Amino acid sequence: MCAVPIADEHSHVVNMAGRQLMCVCRPCYLLFAEPGAELRYRAVPDRYLSFPDFRLGPGRWDGLEIPVGLAFFFRNSDQDRTVAFYPGPAGATESELPIDAWAAVIDENPALSTVAPDVEALLIRVPNTGPAGAECHLLPIDACYELVGRLRRCWRGFDGGQDARAQLDDFFARVERRSVARPDGGAS
Repeated sequence: MCAVPIADEHSHVVNMAGRQLMCVCRPCYLLFAEPGAELRYRAVPDRYLSFPDFRLGPGRWDGLEIPVGLAFFFRNSDQDRTVAFYPGPAGATESELPIDAWAAVIDENPALSTVAPDVEALLIRVPNTGPAGAECHLLPIDACYELVGRLRRCWRGFDGGQDARAQLDDFFARVERRSVARPDGGAS
């Protein structure tokens, strides 16, 4: 953005017009960090939250029509709706998210509505044992795309294979270490 060399550890902004992530130096990042400003770029925050009381009621995951047990959800302000993506061998695949099904998940978990549009996402993982053991984290959108890239590099076969599962476990362990728990993730 400003031609200053960028370190390995650096921040990102979202180009709102092009729907792209851009690597930036810290001073450029700070130019776009005001959450209420209507700017061409928006800084991706570094907030990680977990929701230990997160609930997926019976049939909720199936109602979202996501064919795998992992997806991230974010509010696309340009489209004025929540969109869902799940990882696969070709990268991030967008799912046609039924609005009523997503609204029901938010109604059951009101704390999830704190996600900043375009720059933060909810990452939901549903284990093979079913939705009762589902976990949910709020994280920066760039972390979601990092996960997609990590999985794409090692994906083998139909379900990703052993290496993809190891990458996924490693990623979630790292997210869990960084997350601050929000115990009010479920309905009261």
